[in-house]
Amino acid sequence: MNFRPRRNESPEVNITPLIDVVFLLLIFFMVSTTFRHHFEISLDLPRASSEQPAAPAKVELSIDAEGHYYLDGRRLVNQRLETLERALAQIAENAPDTPLVIAADGRTPHQAVITAMDAARRAGLTRLTFATRALDD
Repeated sequence: MNFRPRRNESPEVNITPLIDVVFLLLIFFMVSTTFRHHFEISLDLPRASSEQPAAPAKVELSIDAEGHYYLDGRRLVNQRLETLERALAQIAENAPDTPLVIAADGRTPHQAVITAMDAARRAGLTRLTFATRALDD
């Protein structure tokens, strides 16, 4: 008779090195993968050609230091949003793709420029440009 207890030991598998290898592979693939660059600003880049294109028609909205609006050199009757929006809506009816150039004085209140941008958006003019001048060296 054999009175010794039988040992039913199952073989033990250590998976710690396997997990380390999987993490290293994961890090390797994450670092070596190239990602697409998504830009928030969409640019419509110009195309070069040997011909001189005709200059597109543009509308200039000037704002003086007191916040008065001038549309193509003519002063609007008041500074209200509705008046500016009606004037810009007349332009947008004829040519909605017309670029609007906002030329504001350096001392113009910020609210006057924001009002002009809001009126242009409401009128349907989406191509806005700001006039600047070069700094003197």
